[in-house]
Amino acid sequence: MAKDGFLQELRRRNVLRAGAVYAASAWLLVQVAAEVFPFFHVAEWVVRWIVVAAIIGLPFWLAFAWFYEFTPQGLKLESQVDPAESIARRMGKKLDRWIIAILALAVVLLLTNQLVLHKDASVGANAVLSPAPAKSIAVLPLINESGDPHDQYFSDGLSEELIAALTQIHDLKVIGRNSSFQFRDDHQADNSGIGRKLGVATLLEGTARKQGDRVRIVVGLILASDGSSLWSQIFDRELKDIFAVQSDIAQSVAGALKVTLLGKAAESSDKPPGGNISAYNAYLQGKFYDARVNVDGYRKAIDFYSEAIRLDPQYAMAYARQSLTWTNLAAEQLSGAEAQQAYGKARAAADNALSLNPNLALAHAARGWLLSYTTFDQTVPEAEFRHALELAPNDSEIKNDLASELAVLGQLEEAVTLTQQALATDPLHAGWYGNLAADLSALGRLDEAEHAIRKAIELEPAEAFHHRQLAIIEIQRGNSEAALRAAALEPDSIWKTNALALAYAAHGDHAKSDAALQTLIDQHAGESAFQIAQIYAARKEPDRMFAWLERAWDQRDPGITGLLYDPFLLAYKRDPRFVAFCKKVGLPVAAKR
Repeated sequence: MAKDGFLQELRRRNVLRAGAVYAASAWLLVQVAAEVFPFFHVAEWVVRWIVVAAIIGLPFWLAFAWFYEFTPQGLKLESQVDPAESIARRMGKKLDRWIIAILALAVVLLLTNQLVLHKDASVGANAVLSPAPAKSIAVLPLINESGDPHDQYFSDGLSEELIAALTQIHDLKVIGRNSSFQFRDDHQADNSGIGRKLGVATLLEGTARKQGDRVRIVVGLILASDGSSLWSQIFDRELKDIFAVQSDIAQSVAGALKVTLLGKAAESSDKPPGGNISAYNAYLQGKFYDARVNVDGYRKAIDFYSEAIRLDPQYAMAYARQSLTWTNLAAEQLSGAEAQQAYGKARAAADNALSLNPNLALAHAARGWLLSYTTFDQTVPEAEFRHALELAPNDSEIKNDLASELAVLGQLEEAVTLTQQALATDPLHAGWYGNLAADLSALGRLDEAEHAIRKAIELEPAEAFHHRQLAIIEIQRGNSEAALRAAALEPDSIWKTNALALAYAAHGDHAKSDAALQTLIDQHAGESAFQIAQIYAARKEPDRMFAWLERAWDQRDPGITGLLYDPFLLAYKRDPRFVAFCKKVGLPVAAKR
């Protein structure tokens, strides 16, 4: 009876109902925090402490419900309330309604979690996100433990070689270099957070120590979800055996993941044919400086590739990399005769690479980029990129290469699809999100375009061009105020002036648009003729637009390759002058949209 009486008293004082309200509310709070906090990069431990606090608070809440009662006069001790004046029964009905309301919210949250929040975050996709596939891996950059910062190139190069080797494993999703290397300097990053950002179940991490003619590599395969170790091994070898070490690691990881290699573990495609370690070292240093994407880096990279070729004249991969670097230097940093000389050197290097190894995918990609900037027929580089992708179908870089060329040809739908495929295995590549935004913008898919460019800005907020692209999207929407805000945030001075000229014109401030445009004409006409034509197109001044397009062609401005995916220029695609210009520069007469 005492037990029954106690239970009856719990019910009368609504302690059980209060406990149910507390439990439901705490569960709802934890679920909301778990879903929302990652969007604001709030650490996971905060959610764990919310759970702990909720558990600790429960007995205090139950005690409160036992000793206190709400009355029309306010909160009172239960012992001070006359049973005739008690409103516990009415309060119990209110608590029942609260329980129902909270449970209804919980059901809505569960449905939202399944049907909305788990939608694929990739632009343009509508599929529901599934957990990271078990056969998926990201190679985090190996930590340089040599004690010499100049040896960073070696640990970076080895990490890239492991990515290339693992890409050959059948049915294994391997994250590309750009995304994996986002975590090179973030050694305290949360493993599960990295796994979510990259969409993988496993991570390969470790260290590399190069001392004299020996190398010591420690690698471990870990489960991203909880950081538990699946496999680890130490490789202590002579430097001359580095290529065998790469193959050994690929084999071991494959075994740990229980997947099957395509035949045998692929040898490094970057390996010099003669096995010359000094040539390989020079090549890795070239790649290290190449990744800096500036004049000084490009020129140092070219010198290191030349040294690798001197040490091993049969080094086709070094020739291919050198060709790409000469092309990038010419297109991004040079103009006039100097650019043409650089293109000539790029052509010679690509020819050498292909004569040494006709089936080298990167050599065909290098020739494709060269031809894209120098040929009168853009179908020629397209063929090179398609052949490169046939030779390396899992290479996300080459997928993006082909996508870029298809955008040049106005084949924007296929370009979007390929770029999304490339981003699936390199999901933190800001530049590719920028490319995707430009293509989607030209297609008029503005919400998706904005999503893509904001992702690019999130990944690289100080990168040039991204805010200018956002300004273009806002102009297309007719939101000139937002366009001006975006243009003002563009970090690159030339692109900022360009974006402001566009945004002021859209805003109806012709004086400020004229001033920005005149700055470009006075100071940058030599390298920005195509961009000046774009501004005149946006301002609806076609005569001046076509005049500047002709000037851009006379200067062989590489910007002309953007003719068929610029939304302002495409407004004139039915103008006979537009058709004639396309024919002159080797582009299709009409963009395929």
